[in-house]
Amino acid sequence: MNKVETILTEIQAVTRSMEEEKLHQIAQSLQKAKRIFVIGEGRSGLMGKSFAMRLMHLGAEVFVVGETITPSINGDDLLVAISGSGTTKSVVWTAEKAQSLGCEVIALTTNPDSDLSQQASSVLHIPAATKHRRENELKTIQPLGSLFDQCAHIVFDTICLQYAELNEIDHADAFSKHSNVE
Repeated sequence: MNKVETILTEIQAVTRSMEEEKLHQIAQSLQKAKRIFVIGEGRSGLMGKSFAMRLMHLGAEVFVVGETITPSINGDDLLVAISGSGTTKSVVWTAEKAQSLGCEVIALTTNPDSDLSQQASSVLHIPAATKHRRENELKTIQPLGSLFDQCAHIVFDTICLQYAELNEIDHADAFSKHSNVE
């Protein structure tokens, strides 16, 4: 098997073990939220920013925590927090703060027993390998948290597809929100 096929097999092993109904529930929560905030650090943060951009294309009012134009968060809002390990300090702290303000917090992590998971209203367990290579993590040929990042991206795109379906948003609607100053 070549390396591309091996990577795809690893991704399939992770995604097949996940409940698609949980992704639909997240899409429904996003649909109900007044505003959506997304946080992650490093490569998880890049996956989160990609998710936020897709949600913006789909008409959501969405912000990335830490950007200069991000407003304050309040109890009517929803926070999506992503951390492979579930221990990234800034992500855990933000989830704790959001929860204390009454926000719904959705965590995406490999570790359902992590500090981040303890702060979340809902946890999406992505059973992929991280940079820590813990005993219970899926084995991978890839370095660091690549498998988690790839699976998070696919999961986020699946949630966006379900969000678009719930809101009856088609390609033309999304394209109308795509940048036109590039």
